[in-house]
Amino acid sequence: MNSRDDSNNFISRRNFLKKLNTATAAIGVSSLIRCTPEKSLPDSSPSPVQTPRKKGRMTLRTTPTTGDKVSLLGYGCMRWFALRDKETGIIDQEAVNRLVDYAIEHGVNYFDTAPVYCDGECERVTGIALNRHPRDKWYVAAKISNLSKSQWSREETLKMYENSFKELQVDYIDYLLMHGIGMGGMEELEGRFLNNGVLDFLLEERKKGRIRNLGFSFHGDVKIFDYLLQLHDEGRYTWDFAQIQLNYVDWRHAQEEHARNINAEYLYGELAKRNIPSVIMEPLLGGRLANVHEHIASILKERRPDMSIASWAFRFAGTHPHVLSVLSGMPQMEHLQENIETYSPLEPLTQEDMDFLDSTAQKFVRYPLIPCNDCKYCMPCPYGIDIPGILLHFNKCVNTDSMPVDRNDPDYARHRRKFLVGYDRAVPKMRQANRCIGCGECTPKCPQGINIVRQLQRVDRFVEDLKQGRDFDRTNYFWSR
Repeated sequence: MNSRDDSNNFISRRNFLKKLNTATAAIGVSSLIRCTPEKSLPDSSPSPVQTPRKKGRMTLRTTPTTGDKVSLLGYGCMRWFALRDKETGIIDQEAVNRLVDYAIEHGVNYFDTAPVYCDGECERVTGIALNRHPRDKWYVAAKISNLSKSQWSREETLKMYENSFKELQVDYIDYLLMHGIGMGGMEELEGRFLNNGVLDFLLEERKKGRIRNLGFSFHGDVKIFDYLLQLHDEGRYTWDFAQIQLNYVDWRHAQEEHARNINAEYLYGELAKRNIPSVIMEPLLGGRLANVHEHIASILKERRPDMSIASWAFRFAGTHPHVLSVLSGMPQMEHLQENIETYSPLEPLTQEDMDFLDSTAQKFVRYPLIPCNDCKYCMPCPYGIDIPGILLHFNKCVNTDSMPVDRNDPDYARHRRKFLVGYDRAVPKMRQANRCIGCGECTPKCPQGINIVRQLQRVDRFVEDLKQGRDFDRTNYFWSR
């Protein structure tokens, strides 16, 4: 096994950039001054260092191992797919460039990519946008996304790794993640990274400086998460960071019926004990915390009328001091601008705020939402079904309190029509749930552990009952997942 000797093998960003004859850029980065951590929740262990900025400037956190000053807001580039031209299907590069330009201009410097995002176009499109700026102005995160068993061989995995350098147009990767660890249990971890020697190779690449920070994104069995931290404790494999799902619902109220939803309080706490910073995915729980049920929205607005619904979730994630960066997919300029404002600088939540959000989370989990975050890992369906479109239409109707679930409700007819018409508009008829044959190919791919076939069948049954005007028992649909 390989271990990391920081004193002998660590190549800092400054030294590495010197090797690339960009000493001026390196000095610019290293001139940022450290100070004490930001005021936040009580935490006795060391944490990424908070860098003070003038009002209106992006809050930065410091990576313990390399000293990188990372923007608290990270750009999740998976959602560039939303910028596709409707006729050609090509991602609008100019739109991506404008968003990246604005982000960098306002202090965002962490960009998260993967070779599987945007049907394989994410790295190329992001690389073009980023390389229009000096290399010391941004950090790029890439992933080893050998998720298919046909990609587990050392040859195929290293081919994917090297291709990331080509697509991103870089000589080194700032943050390299083993992608989706835990979804397939120990067998998959061993097949993808251990038995084929890939993890040993990545450690050597870190020593050489081609990888500056090595970590993993976690989506699954908590036993695998614990095993990776055990390896870290033993010094066999050490992690510079880890990517986890964290939001104010999943903090203590992750839905227990979904085995892959582990309380974020545990994941974050175990990383913090080891001074391993967390990069956060799903701060909005797949957008559901930006479009909460009207009852919950009114509670949030009553407490802070000046804050958007989404900013509560972003402030929650950023308040935890061991959080390095909070990822958000922002294909719309207004989303980017709002999130930048939230973190420029961050106003940490008080303990009273945190308690308030915990009570809000308890109200949130009472509503029958399907935990789809529109990641599209389940796609494409071999039978052409628009799985995310179907599930998200259902969630939208729940969030707007317009579900036709009670025939005695005076608004039942209006809600029934709204649901059915909206369903046809959101999802073409040939891609609706009634086309599902139950092959089950989608379910193992879901990072949230949703039994997709079961949910599609329930949607179909619900739609047919609505169309036929039949009475139904609401517990037969979604209220007992």
